[in-house]
Amino acid sequence: MSEPAVYDLVGVGFGPSNLALAIALTEFNEQAATPVTAQFLERQPRFGWHRGMLIEDATMQVSFLKDLVTMRDPTSRFSFLCYLKQRERLVDFINHKNLFPLRIEFHDYFEWAAAQVDDLVAYGRDVVSVTPAPGGEFFDVRDSTGEVFRARNIVLGTGLRPALPEGITADEHVWHNSELLTRVGTVTDPRRFVVVGAGQSGAEVTAFLHERFPKAEVCAVFSRYGYSPSDDSSFANRIFDPAAVDEFYAAPEDVKQRLMGYHANTNYSVVDIDLIDELYRREYREKVQGTQRLRLFNVARPAQVVRTEGGVRVTVETLTTGERTILDADVVVYATGYLPADPVGRLGDVARYCVRDDHGRLRVDRDYRVWTDPDLTGGIYLQGGTEHTHGITSSLLSNTAVRVGEILQAIVSRRVDVPAGQPELAVSGVRSE
Repeated sequence: MSEPAVYDLVGVGFGPSNLALAIALTEFNEQAATPVTAQFLERQPRFGWHRGMLIEDATMQVSFLKDLVTMRDPTSRFSFLCYLKQRERLVDFINHKNLFPLRIEFHDYFEWAAAQVDDLVAYGRDVVSVTPAPGGEFFDVRDSTGEVFRARNIVLGTGLRPALPEGITADEHVWHNSELLTRVGTVTDPRRFVVVGAGQSGAEVTAFLHERFPKAEVCAVFSRYGYSPSDDSSFANRIFDPAAVDEFYAAPEDVKQRLMGYHANTNYSVVDIDLIDELYRREYREKVQGTQRLRLFNVARPAQVVRTEGGVRVTVETLTTGERTILDADVVVYATGYLPADPVGRLGDVARYCVRDDHGRLRVDRDYRVWTDPDLTGGIYLQGGTEHTHGITSSLLSNTAVRVGEILQAIVSRRVDVPAGQPELAVSGVRSE
């Protein structure tokens, strides 16, 4: 059997993070004497990012300037502004006076960018095994077709996985919000929905179902008194700055924990204030009209969820009094967030070479490279799963453009076959450590 082709890097997954990396190395290769060779593998049949939540009027929660490239290189032809120019909407967007595009528009931008680097990605390819090649310098990555790719470095961008409460299993009447748009078309003449969750997704699902089904009751269940607004104030947003990653990485463990606690309300279980106000207006209007379809069960929890012949019976318990209300619903939607996939879960036997700290977490260098045993000299880099080392932006778009530049710089600087005199990294905006 012939030896597999050797790549400088193989990317596992092709969401926004590894898409941004593919763009960075494409731009690097356009001016490098020795190009970076790469292959990305994606299990989906085409590019897709949270398709189930591309609600028509939902907007991004980050500025359009935090696209795939601008924070790394504002002159890149892969920027959101260049996308708008090509789509003949640049002037219209400027006149819109809004930093936060529609989510469907940003997804179209991602697809536009992905189409320009599609020579680097193979879709419909799930990674089934990763094994160290003899000598420990390379990895052999086998995909679901049986093809093997030999890599000097692996970049894991496998994203997040939907989280459901313990004991809850998704089916045609119990959904995670990530399935919303793929399942909602199967519902006809519903009487009641129950939405569990107090974050942005929970509020968006509640508003969407309330508007789409004008005869159905929508019951939102959450343990707070009300939806909590996200803190997107100018000073608080500094937690998303590239410099904040340096500060967080160097901080003692107790300071890391305090920072995550202080600024959790910039991202976790919080809602845009405009959406909060809109839901309040709807609830109040219905109280005035005497036909209340939007019901908010605050300071409450779903104490019991039981499948019935035609739907789901949810017993809602008030936390303060213990009072219980039984709701027979056609569908229960859990907007209960996501959990990071095990960053090295796809690595199989290679995972045992990865070094962990006293808490069982992966030890990761500032350049996102996982510490490994000396026997393994190939590089493993993480795009996500590094909140404990790099802070809150680990799984967010805010720092993606800068992070991929740092990862690419690390890979290039470690190459042993680079001709003398070649610059470390010909991608503007990337900091040297």
